[in-house]
Amino acid sequence: MPRWSSPGSTLADHAAPALELLPVTGLPEFRPGDDLAGAIARAAPWLRDGDVLVVTSKVLSKVEGRLVAVPADPEERDRIRREHVAAESVRVIARKMRTLITENKLGIVQAASGVDASNVAGDEIALLPVDPDGSAAALRGALRGLLGVEVAVVVTDTMGRAWRVGQTDAAIGSSGIRVLHDYAGTVDRHGNQLAVTLVAVADEIAAAADLVKGKLGSVPVAVLRGFEVVDDGSTARDLVRPTEYDLFRLGTEEALAQGRAEAVLMRRSVRFYSPEPVDLDVLKRAVGAALTAPAPHHTKPVRFVLVREKRAELLRAMREQWESDLRGDGFTDEQVARRVRRGDLLVEAPEIVVPFLVRDGAHTYPDDRRADAEKTMFTIAGGAAVQGLLVALAAEGLGSCWVSSTIFCADLVRSVLGVPGDWEPLGAVAVGHPAEPLVPREPLEGLIEL
Repeated sequence: MPRWSSPGSTLADHAAPALELLPVTGLPEFRPGDDLAGAIARAAPWLRDGDVLVVTSKVLSKVEGRLVAVPADPEERDRIRREHVAAESVRVIARKMRTLITENKLGIVQAASGVDASNVAGDEIALLPVDPDGSAAALRGALRGLLGVEVAVVVTDTMGRAWRVGQTDAAIGSSGIRVLHDYAGTVDRHGNQLAVTLVAVADEIAAAADLVKGKLGSVPVAVLRGFEVVDDGSTARDLVRPTEYDLFRLGTEEALAQGRAEAVLMRRSVRFYSPEPVDLDVLKRAVGAALTAPAPHHTKPVRFVLVREKRAELLRAMREQWESDLRGDGFTDEQVARRVRRGDLLVEAPEIVVPFLVRDGAHTYPDDRRADAEKTMFTIAGGAAVQGLLVALAAEGLGSCWVSSTIFCADLVRSVLGVPGDWEPLGAVAVGHPAEPLVPREPLEGLIEL
């Protein structure tokens, strides 16, 4: 049984006869270390037992020091913001242009891991509280001590909803209130037994409170009065639907199919990447797709090597070899530096994959004509696999750039990486999230009929 399913209910209906929504006005602009409970107690000494205190998560982020300083430069500001979006997430659910929908460390699926710049100083961005349920419990206890009242607390954040336009507030933390009301097994006025109706009470309270809090009036706290509060020990964490019960994930394959169709036209050489790390599972999936490319004689002639531990050593050795070759060609130091800068993308890319061609299984021929053809056939197979990797990466929303560098220093590459002597490097592939969104191009005309 899912953790969010609670058989039976002590309440016949979750609806209240009447409700009041009361804004808590006169609160200060909060900063790290401020006494939130004390400020609320001074602004709302009229709190009663059974009230539900609804608090915007942003004020908790402020008093708990979850603020990050950012520079005025828009590009640098965006870079830092995206770094924190990645750090706060456990995985990317969806990507549209530069917008990321992520599952954050709280298990909540929302835009940008909840990282937000609204209602904070212009030189800061705010991260969500580390433990909103714990923050709600602490605030509840502090108000009990200050005012002698027993209130429930709901912590809210603004988020979008699948298939619906616009945002609404939802509960990300709570204490002292039943967050879900389960109608399973009850009977409506027409005699129909309800089977799966499970009302997210805490989310309904969060959304209702925003009608008096708003976004522009500096009212981050409201009180809901008149609701029958039941403390069953549940918290907002219980509102997170477990993966195995998430029916919306069934659309993933259809979405991927459409993405693959566009990926062929989105594949291009991407030289600039965001700092967001590449999901290793995604990279493995793209390599697996690339290895399905056709190969001669039912062989498996391609190996993809993800270079990590030896990356700095490899790039340094390749750069020294390149500089030596260019000087041997008569280039000046300035010309050498300018040419070698082209390799910076391998230094800056989040990941580097080096493809190798292995000719195991190649046929031997006594004449040069057929021997050369056999060699060409295997080389083409290697290129097909690399191209398959580039397209598969684009289908996953990743950018890539295939450069030839390792081909020109094959012995050095084999020595540094410690791979067998008959492995032939086929360049290097830089991989990462593109700094600018990929847009499908119009297909080119190039078919010649004879």
